[in-house]
This record gives sequence, structure tokens and C-alpha cells, in this order.
Amino acid sequence: MKKSDFNYHLPEALIAQQPLSERTASRLLAMNRDTGALVDRQFSDFLDFIEPEDLLVFNDTRVIPARLFGTKTTGGKIEILIERILDEHHALAHIRSSKSPKTEARIELDNDYFCEVEGRDNDLFQLRFHGEKTLLEILAEIGHIPLPPYIERADDENDFTRYQTVFGKNLGAVAAPTAGLHFDEAMLEKLSAKGVQMAFVTLHVGSGTFQPVRVENLSDHIMHKEFFAVPQETVDAVNETKKRAGRVIAIGTTAVRALESASRSGSLHAGFGDTDLFITPGYEFKSVDAMLTNFHLPESTLLMLVSAFSRYEFVMHAYQHAIEQEYRFFSYGDAMWVSR
Repeated sequence: MKKSDFNYHLPEALIAQQPLSERTASRLLAMNRDTGALVDRQFSDFLDFIEPEDLLVFNDTRVIPARLFGTKTTGGKIEILIERILDEHHALAHIRSSKSPKTEARIELDNDYFCEVEGRDNDLFQLRFHGEKTLLEILAEIGHIPLPPYIERADDENDFTRYQTVFGKNLGAVAAPTAGLHFDEAMLEKLSAKGVQMAFVTLHVGSGTFQPVRVENLSDHIMHKEFFAVPQETVDAVNETKKRAGRVIAIGTTAVRALESASRSGSLHAGFGDTDLFITPGYEFKSVDAMLTNFHLPESTLLMLVSAFSRYEFVMHAYQHAIEQEYRFFSYGDAMWVSR
């Protein structure tokens, strides 16, 4: 298949710019994975689709306030987006400025902090942050929530809580695992009361998740790398679920990528590292039986993943239906449930 096969026209008015007042107030488009049949529901109805023998797998990454604004010594404005924290004082980052800073260039930040460019790693800059405080402490003090490029406003105080899942704990993502944003504590309690088991993986979502595929032939696309970790207790929970004929339900495409990355040998194994797994139609899923996801950008790797999980024709039809029914799209948008 080609990149253009995954294009669709989305009216700008359907791109959610703000979260709803309540996490569970979003809509839910339920699609049968095998037939393509669609049902319009509310996310509060998600409980109706889950059985006690099922296992929900969440991505427990937490978004860091990864966007910084500063100035060069010449006075020029500069914007930094941390892509990956390397240690307490070093990071790889994207930099936006009128002219790319050179090695050893000093960048002045708010509150008298500063960093220095130590080199390049392809499109990324390696930065050293000076001072007694760690990089995470500096980001907590002066960093901004890195809202996606399609949200055309500055971040505000509300985003510091709403662009996080309620269960996120492992700092490292620069984008939220958005399917998890629909859950609040009350919903998790209801699932637990129903007897549904829950497990966690970690995948630190990178800014590459928003980068469009730039080549027409999908086999030529180089997938961005993201750190993931699958603990042994999650492997055990998945295996027990399979034995009792329950479903392993991934909450979000990031949970899918983590589980499938740890299943490349044919079965799920605990482990951690970087994954560049690119899932396209024709991929054989090894661990995931159902998924909850948001609606994704045209020609994106995430739309290709969802199309691989069901059938391309079904997914593109579902997206057209969602547009016609004026669902809200992307990070702060509505949800889609895909299962047999």
C-alpha cells in the first residue's frame, strides 16, 4: 500500500482544540474488527464492551513539560522541544529558530537557566543544561506542555493535568498516549468492580508520532524510535488472560506498539529498549486482541496501524462516518473501539 491510500479530508472544525469538561464525556465509535459494522456510543458506555475475563493494558508514561523558550546570545528567539532526556543534565532536542545554533552556542532560558549545544544527532541537537538543578527540575519550573502542532493555541494550566492520563507515572513522553485520556478514577474503579484486570507497559511517546510519512512507498519509511518497557507482571497477566480465553485489550496505539514490540519472537517476553516497529496492513498481531484508540492524522503511521488491526476498507469507512457524524478528532478528541 502507498501513503496516499491513507489520506482523507478532515474539516478543521473537527480538530479538538480543548479537552471536554469531563474525561469520560467523549463519544465512542465502536467498530467490529471482522465485519466493519459501526455503532455510535458514548465513552461512558465503554464498560458495556468489556468482560470480567478481559485484560486492559495501559501505557503509564507521563508527559514532561518539554517545550522551552529562550534566546541566543545575539538576541534571536529560539524554541526547544526536548525529544529524549539522556541523563540529569543532557537531552536530545528539536530546535526552532531563524538560524540553527552552532556547537558550543549558549541558549538563555527563563529564571536565569541556560543550556549549551554540544553537538548534533541527525536532526536533533544534543544539549547540556547547566546549574545545580536536574533537567527534570528545570522543566518542572519553566517548561511548557508540548501540545501537538494541530492544537493552535498556547498551553495553559489546564493542560498540565488534562494532557496527562490519571494513571501516568513514568516521566519521559513528549506527547500523551491519548486513548488513556478518556479514563478518570471513577471509570477505573467501575472496571475494577466489574472484575476486569489491568496491567501496564511504558512507551515514551516521541514527537515523531506527529511526523507525516514523507515517502509514497511505505517500505521506504524509516520509523522513529521510542523507548518501551514491558514488565514481567504484565507478561504474566497477558498469558493468564489468554489461558482463560479473555481478550488482551490495548488502550491506545502506544500500548499496542509496546506489546507487539515485545512479541517479535512470536510470543510476549518482558524487556525494554528502543522500538522502531512500523505496523502496516498485512502485519500479524501476536498479543493484542482489541484496542481503544483516538482518531489519527491522515497519512500517519498510527492510522496505518489501526488499518492493519482491522481491514483498511473498514477503517477508512469508519473515519468517513466519524467525519459525517462530526466526531472530534486527534489528541483531545473522541475515541474508537475496535474488537471482534
